[in-house]
Amino acid sequence: MKQIYSSFHEAVKDIKDHSTIMVGGFGLVGIPENLILALVESKVKHLTVISNNCGVDDWGLGLLLKNKQIDKMIGSYVGENKEFERQVLAGELEVELTPQGTLAEKIRAGGAGIPAFYTPAGVGTPIAEGKEVRTFNGKEYLLQEGLTADFSLVRAFRGDRHGNLVYNKTARNFNPMMAAAGAVTIAEVEELVEPGELEADAIHTPGIYVQGLIEGQQEKRIERYTVKAEA
Repeated sequence: MKQIYSSFHEAVKDIKDHSTIMVGGFGLVGIPENLILALVESKVKHLTVISNNCGVDDWGLGLLLKNKQIDKMIGSYVGENKEFERQVLAGELEVELTPQGTLAEKIRAGGAGIPAFYTPAGVGTPIAEGKEVRTFNGKEYLLQEGLTADFSLVRAFRGDRHGNLVYNKTARNFNPMMAAAGAVTIAEVEELVEPGELEADAIHTPGIYVQGLIEGQQEKRIERYTVKAEA
């Protein structure tokens, strides 16, 4: 049985200053929003955060950013976040922008114990500066290192007390690979069930990658509303 936390504050209490954390989600889809809120309230600082993007100004990782709790952001997309843009231009935030597919593979590689790999993405661009480039079959490839983290915060639709997780549709984005790449993985689940209630073939993240779980409901905010006028 995995540890089941009684509160979100308890779940993040071991995350200290200068920790490196991975945070699942894509835009505002599939983010562990209650764990993020608990981090905001914990006042932990000098974080290095690995995530696709940094939320929006008033939700998700944008709240940590607004509180100046993040020193470095590793991601692929600036997103709908003016504070992110302001901090970057002001030199207040270190940013490592990475092609989205490369970011996904760096995290997957880290979780699989693969230290590095070659990819054609980024060759001949500023991303390649200071990195090794090799030629295979007449084509240049850039060496990229795998990523791991002290903690991974993920969100799942359902989880059982053994730590097995199932994600809901597009929330199955960066969450599964991040769950494998964290030294400690904490899962925020919408529904916590007993062992055996999840169909084995439906499990996306095996419990071996998860150290703790907490059940909680999310607001599930939308990053940008799109409306369509009827004729």
